[in-house]
Amino acid sequence: MSSKRVLVTGAAGFMGSHLVEALLAKGHTVYGIDDLSGGYLDNVPEECKFAQLDLREQDAVEQYVQKTKPEIVFHLAADATEGRSQFTPIQCLQRNLVAYMYLLTSLIRSGVDKIVLTSSMSVYGSQTPPFHELQDRQPDDIYGICKASMERATEVMSEVYGFRYTIVRPHNVYGPKQNMADPYRNVVAIFINSLLKGKNFFIYGDGQQQRAFTYIDDCTPYLLKTGFDRDTDGEIFNIGPDKEYTVNELSQVVLGAFGFNGNLPDHLRPKYLPPRPMEVREAFCTCAKAKTMLGFCSSVTLQEGVARMVEWARRKGPQPQKYLDQLEIVSDSVPETWLRKLI
Repeated sequence: MSSKRVLVTGAAGFMGSHLVEALLAKGHTVYGIDDLSGGYLDNVPEECKFAQLDLREQDAVEQYVQKTKPEIVFHLAADATEGRSQFTPIQCLQRNLVAYMYLLTSLIRSGVDKIVLTSSMSVYGSQTPPFHELQDRQPDDIYGICKASMERATEVMSEVYGFRYTIVRPHNVYGPKQNMADPYRNVVAIFINSLLKGKNFFIYGDGQQQRAFTYIDDCTPYLLKTGFDRDTDGEIFNIGPDKEYTVNELSQVVLGAFGFNGNLPDHLRPKYLPPRPMEVREAFCTCAKAKTMLGFCSSVTLQEGVARMVEWARRKGPQPQKYLDQLEIVSDSVPETWLRKLI
């Protein structure tokens, strides 16, 4: 594989920083950008040519792209707060769809060869799982609407301008370097961070929602491969394990990783709250296509992955939550945990 000029957006974030490391290990010249709203500078390897950049700043994006002229781009920058998006719809639109269109337009003008768009399972909405790539996009929430629009915009613009693309839909990725300070997303990180602080965590609804959880090491190699394998051009891939868990089962796995097996103190028992609006009840996928075309294999069990993440989190220590100063819309539908800053 010859060395390429590769750009990773969201390079200081969880998935982005792992991808940067993998690309550098392959000998590529890696450029990384991030606005540091949810990522951390110490996540970025020194070998990465990093720049702090907000993709909502159109002129700055244009100047950066024309200066670096990346050949391959992995777009991971996102306001990936699916549950919060109903209460911050403008931010969701600007940080996802608008920011991506600024970037995409500049990349087309610069002559980009390949774009890998990291999308989301949210585009499937509440269709019958396991989700597969031939299902229509039927998002149930504002975040999913933005991601579905980004996917379709990529397809349309590729048809017009001829760049290559692949769309990847990862499924609930977790692991070391995930942002534990975000109270709105990353359920595994929220559970772990709460326990590190000696607090209970909260479960929305009855906890019987079903999800599949992907350890970061079972995602990064296949995400990377889509940028360089021409057989993936024009394709959409689900990335995630075959086995799904309820949120209640996840909570027991996390508690077990902390050593609480049937001896849980009362003050650490999970508390149940009303369901979050527009939360999909069952969301998991089939990855048969990724297995066939990418050689995808889910090798890390939830128990093993959570144990690894807990070990990392203990070294890092508990993190204070970073709440927004104000939601764009405040109503009785806003979860109590956010209004009262309970997490």
